[in-house]
Amino acid sequence: MDLSTAAWRKSSLSGPNGGQCIEVASNLSSMVAVRDSKNPNGPKLLFAPTEWNAFVDGIKTGQFDHLG
Repeated sequence: MDLSTAAWRKSSLSGPNGGQCIEVASNLSSMVAVRDSKNPNGPKLLFAPTEWNAFVDGIKTGQFDHLG
């Protein structure tokens, strides 16, 4: 998939020193792309919008709180 038009954004909760941050591009027509902010030229993960929305909803409802 061509990601040349991806508009990457980092969480406003991310600190200025980088750390363990991801960037998300949700402006693509059929996919949501995710990358490591420390390695923007590295691999990207691609999700269908429904998959990404289910993941975000799971975070908001605490579905993953018991992990790790």
